[in-house]
Amino acid sequence: MTDTDALALTPPPGTLMDRMGIELLEVSADRAVGTMPVAGNVQPFGLLHGGASAVLAETLGSYAANAHAGPGRRAVGIELSCTHHRSATEGVVTGTATAVHRGGRVATYDVVVEDPRGRRVCSARLTCMLIDVRPG
Repeated sequence: MTDTDALALTPPPGTLMDRMGIELLEVSADRAVGTMPVAGNVQPFGLLHGGASAVLAETLGSYAANAHAGPGRRAVGIELSCTHHRSATEGVVTGTATAVHRGGRVATYDVVVEDPRGRRVCSARLTCMLIDVRPG
């Protein structure tokens, strides 16, 4: 998958990415940026759900890792770690995944999720295994 192919991808209807309102702004092997609305992704107390931040982080890291994987290969998440620093209650959060390691079999990305004021909501790290796509 080239950087251009990754940018052209739109989530199919009914995917988690679609349901959560995640939009990709930039995708390359080195970095991916996307947004997600707080509304609709909150826990019962009105705060952005930590799981929603994790979904955004894994989505962005996975898109970047897939751009790195290249033709005939895919990236699959094997570990995700998130630290939640503060809450968000409104607006749109922005996530930025930055490559830490881009190897032949493993790729790791640091992901920062920020609130509309640029304050860090979540720090995450995603590691993906790079595998060959099976025919069929």
